[in-house]
Amino acid sequence: MHALTPPIRAATPDDAAALADFVHFASEGLALRVWSKLAGPGGDAWAIGRERAGRETGSFCYRNAFVLEVGGAAAAGLIGYPLPNAPVAIAPELPATFVPLQELENLAAGSWYVNVLAAYPEHRGKGLGTALLDLAQAVALKLGRPGLSIIVSDANGGARRLYERCGYREAGRRQMLKDDWINPGTHWVLLTKDARQ
Repeated sequence: MHALTPPIRAATPDDAAALADFVHFASEGLALRVWSKLAGPGGDAWAIGRERAGRETGSFCYRNAFVLEVGGAAAAGLIGYPLPNAPVAIAPELPATFVPLQELENLAAGSWYVNVLAAYPEHRGKGLGTALLDLAQAVALKLGRPGLSIIVSDANGGARRLYERCGYREAGRRQMLKDDWINPGTHWVLLTKDARQ
């Protein structure tokens, strides 16, 4: 694994609450909607999110996460991992909301996927996202991945500007299927970058 320099460190199970927050921010509320459905009526959606973040396996788990600290506390986070080298068949039981996301991931097969990049509101605009994207690129290169990928809502102009400043370019888009999720966007946008640039 890439040698980390403080204040960036590998996440631990103790970061589960912060990681759940970062996933919530990055997904623009979609993750919380999913956790609410899993928790059921009267259940604790955030407890589901924390449990998933604290897992040992799965794409959303602390082992795939990095935390950037400010003042000794988690201020921003990155969750990422290599995508399979070949497109993944879309299972019939995959909820329709996630089909366009899987289609875009398939377009970036073999890349190192930045699944989550987020910071607490009071720490935004201070370069933390750029530092974590630099780490993502270093990890991709160390793992021999030729490129990086990230998916963003077309309504999230701030995030897209950050990614484009860091060299990411649009490689595809798919219409959002929202079900009961409320979001101002209309499309998911896949951005990719050559890891060697």
